[in-house]
Amino acid sequence: MTGRDKDIDPATELIEEDEDTALPEGEDDAPVPGDTAEQGRAVLLRHAKLAPSSPGVYRMLDAAGEVLYVGKAKNIKKRFVAYTRPTGHDTRIERVIAATAAVEFVTTATETEALLLEANLIKRLRPRFNVLLRDDKSFPYILITSDHWAPQILKHRGARSRPGQYFGPFASVWAVNRTITALQRAFLLRSCSDGFFESRTRPCLLHQIKRCSAPCTQEIEFDSYRDLVREANAFLSGKSQAVKEEMAAEMERASTALDFERAAIYRDRLAALSAVQSTQGINPRSVEEADVFAIHQEGGYSCIEVFFFRTGQNWGNRAYFPKADRSLGPGEVLGAFLAQFYDDKPCPRCVLLSDEIPERGLLSEALSAKTTRKVEVSVPQRGERKDLVAHALANAREALGRKLADTSSQRRLLKALAEAFGLPREPRRIEVYDNSHIQGSNAVGAMIVAGQEGFRKNQYRKFNIRSEELTPGDDFGMMREMLERRFKRLIAEAPKVTPNVELVADMPAAPPPGAPADEDDESPWPDLVLIDGGLGQLNAAREALAALGVADVPLAAIAKGPDRDAGNETFFLPGREPLKLPPRDPLLYFVQRLRDEAHRFAIGSHRARRKKDIREAGLQEIPGIGPSRKRALLQHFGTLKAIERASLADLAKVEGVSGETAKKIYDFFHEKSG
Repeated sequence: MTGRDKDIDPATELIEEDEDTALPEGEDDAPVPGDTAEQGRAVLLRHAKLAPSSPGVYRMLDAAGEVLYVGKAKNIKKRFVAYTRPTGHDTRIERVIAATAAVEFVTTATETEALLLEANLIKRLRPRFNVLLRDDKSFPYILITSDHWAPQILKHRGARSRPGQYFGPFASVWAVNRTITALQRAFLLRSCSDGFFESRTRPCLLHQIKRCSAPCTQEIEFDSYRDLVREANAFLSGKSQAVKEEMAAEMERASTALDFERAAIYRDRLAALSAVQSTQGINPRSVEEADVFAIHQEGGYSCIEVFFFRTGQNWGNRAYFPKADRSLGPGEVLGAFLAQFYDDKPCPRCVLLSDEIPERGLLSEALSAKTTRKVEVSVPQRGERKDLVAHALANAREALGRKLADTSSQRRLLKALAEAFGLPREPRRIEVYDNSHIQGSNAVGAMIVAGQEGFRKNQYRKFNIRSEELTPGDDFGMMREMLERRFKRLIAEAPKVTPNVELVADMPAAPPPGAPADEDDESPWPDLVLIDGGLGQLNAAREALAALGVADVPLAAIAKGPDRDAGNETFFLPGREPLKLPPRDPLLYFVQRLRDEAHRFAIGSHRARRKKDIREAGLQEIPGIGPSRKRALLQHFGTLKAIERASLADLAKVEGVSGETAKKIYDFFHEKSG
């Protein structure tokens, strides 16, 4: 496979056939009405005659051009011929063959390249018959910078472009934050930004609570701070015991010299290091660097638990619930998952598995080629490695049990919601809308999505309100604009169609009660639209949808009580009297969670936009703040963030800022969003 093959768009040029392998003139891959498995095999047979006998990746497409399945083969021709056999396939492959109307492929130099390309295409195209990796977010790292005389410790996610030492991956942001807090107590490294650092004239609160040595105001000498950085890097690099022994020796020397204050500092630092290691749980002695994968299946659903071990320390774990056909065994699901998992992540020297996977040797070769060093992929049978896998497997079993229980509880709430609101069925997709602004400025609308598995944050959307015809602060107009834009796009991208009875008969059976919903197969159309607001907001939403010809989407609005207190909400539904739910009803708490999540997302989006505008326009955006007062505020507080966090009393202490002006500044940063 050439370098060019890796970068081109798979939806267009990547796997189109060469001109000399195109179908003979007059033949067409398009299926006729009533397409069958026999016709699908005929399509594959025509391509088998033209396919090369070399490694590569192929895509099987339906009549609408949607990708059904992405696969790799050591010999593409033989793979296509195998598909044309009338028997010997499992149900999933038979369904793929029956729906296939066209095939596209690309050849690669080796089967290893084919494996890597296959994983990349599956993640990008998300074919419905492949095992799909969900919740594929990048992992956070700890970074100790090296581009400043006083290095900073911080959480990092994304490209490693900033100079410094990176340690990770950590399983979650929570694990990183917890570790950084403990490391600050142990090594007293600064966590503030360079801008905040340069503007300090006195130590900040972190120095007072013994979480920073305050290099910003030279409370510590340069050489001493450099020693702290060296110790932190050594500890995170796996030399934790040596660092602890060095600290213990320093504590003993200080105690012998009767310098008890200095000895107490080392005592506290040693306690912080012990806290870091105690919260990491199991820490292997013989495994320096490894990822541990364990899979548990129940009721046709899979959970894969991943543990990260680096420098002999446990840096957390995470549970994944990949989408996979129920007919696939644990080894098949785990093998497909691993190829996608490491498509965009660094790989350790050792990967430990709970189950044997197909082509384990090939995966090891592919990961070794990608990382340019040998990667061992093994299924341990004894010793400490076996214990690590067993521990991960127990966590996978518990995680899937919790997931099934949570889903069952969620389904009961959705059933109760359908009964209370008179919906035709239990909602599989709920969209909740809210907006946030300050007197019309920086107006942002927000949509959150919830379903049978809880919140779906990868489907959240924000809308920058941009209509110039709206009166500032017109909440109803903002709601109309938001819904018009959302449903116009929905109508264009996924128009509602009447289901074909024959196709419905071929669809897989519904999952059993308590099983996770297959959210990828559901309609993007909501079963309920929930508006944060009262009757006016509901009418605005009805007008917006009616103007687009959308009449069959259930609407509801949730209004706070007279004192805006939780538990006294009123629900408005078209054509029905307003209703209230009992104060302690679990359904009420459920709807409140939906409303509060939309409110949180709307305010967060608004604040991000406002801060960007403030950076661009400066403090002059606040009425009564000119260049002189701006200069006085910055000289007093140092940074814009410090001004934003300041209390009303602290703002009034600034020279040239009256009590009235201080209140304007405070209200600007502590608004009550609409």
